[in-house]
Amino acid sequence: MKKSKEGGQDESYLKWWHLSLLGTGCIIGTGFFLASSLAISLTGPAVIIAFLLASFGTYSVYHFLARLMTDDPQKGSFHTYARKAYGRWAGFSSGWVYWGSEMLIMGSQMTALSIFSKFWFPDIPLWIFAAGYSVLGILVVLTGSKGFDRIENIFGVVKIAAILMFIIVAGVALTGTLNKNPDSVNLPETFSQFFPNGFTGFWSALIYAFYAFGGIEIMSMMSIRLKDKKDASKSGRIMLLLITSIYIISLGLAVLLVSVDAFDANESPFVTALDKHDFPFFPHVFNGALIIAGFSTMVASLFAVTSMLVTLAKDGDAPAFFGKEGKGKIDLHLPALGLTVIGMIFSIIFSLLLPEKIFEYITTAAGLMLIYNWFFILLYSKRLLEMKGFDHIKRFGSMAFVLLAVSGTLLEKTSRIGFFVSLAFVVVIGLVIIKMRKRWQQRPQDS
Repeated sequence: MKKSKEGGQDESYLKWWHLSLLGTGCIIGTGFFLASSLAISLTGPAVIIAFLLASFGTYSVYHFLARLMTDDPQKGSFHTYARKAYGRWAGFSSGWVYWGSEMLIMGSQMTALSIFSKFWFPDIPLWIFAAGYSVLGILVVLTGSKGFDRIENIFGVVKIAAILMFIIVAGVALTGTLNKNPDSVNLPETFSQFFPNGFTGFWSALIYAFYAFGGIEIMSMMSIRLKDKKDASKSGRIMLLLITSIYIISLGLAVLLVSVDAFDANESPFVTALDKHDFPFFPHVFNGALIIAGFSTMVASLFAVTSMLVTLAKDGDAPAFFGKEGKGKIDLHLPALGLTVIGMIFSIIFSLLLPEKIFEYITTAAGLMLIYNWFFILLYSKRLLEMKGFDHIKRFGSMAFVLLAVSGTLLEKTSRIGFFVSLAFVVVIGLVIIKMRKRWQQRPQDS
């Protein structure tokens, strides 16, 4: 265990399986439990293929990050590598685009949590739930990295258990043991049934499949704490294999149980799938698991944006004030956390003003900004790593899938708004870079 400068204990080392569990806690959330409804409604049973492609793209991104982390461990992870590859402008843009994406993800998670909570309390406005969950999330972060680790480990186990519970219950439903209805299985028999909205529907759904794997970059940031940095690749590979398997099986069962038309953006596809079956306990138990899942990924995003802002400040890409550490036993960066809290307040205000469509808007924008960074990672990895054989296929194939997911948002009205929101944020960062380049040229020692 490392010692801090003050003589106390610093963050403990992680073993590979511990990082896998933390990664599971950071990734499985409302992007899967709720946003997958959007994907199913757009592309039907073909959602399975969309998730397989997204899984391949996610694995490739983490594979290259893990190799970079093994060769050159950096606390700033992809932000630092972008800077090494292309210069200060790249590190600046990578860090701030990521900060913006995670802020939007937090807004998406808070909105989803509020939607889940209205299942029990339908008369309470979304913004009240969002405010409550924000306060709870901040309290978790205030416990420090050790508290975060423990909570995410517990939540990771609960989320896997929830999906496995659905798989078991859905399997029972398909056998007709409790509901004697042989017509309840919606097995696609033609191409049009498998792709009910054709290739354009599939194309539009890709962004939501990628969004369900959001969090892999948080795992790369935490891999700096691995006792053996060479375990980074194995940890991510095993974690993604587990997550992809349960994603595909559970989504496959969901689309077999009910028709595509039954899925709605405001309800988890797994609750919808078992709605007509005689499982009165399931919606309530699973809704509780959904809230845990959403809260877990919201806290992970809160932790990630705060950490990234501190890294940006220490690199000179954000005001130095945000890099200040708090005093005491828990390693806190209160100024950085304060800015994050301000962003959360804006998300709560949006929940108040746009309660109907905010989840679709924020989810699309957050997913896009997240995979902008993924594309950048795939782009600069060639500069920093030696590529051989299948590495080129992974890199170019994943870049193509990411571009498909991005362009697919232009085909559907709701996701199109999210695209323009993400584009506006990127344009703002670009304008800031143009303004800052003169200052960087005057102080080349900082670049």
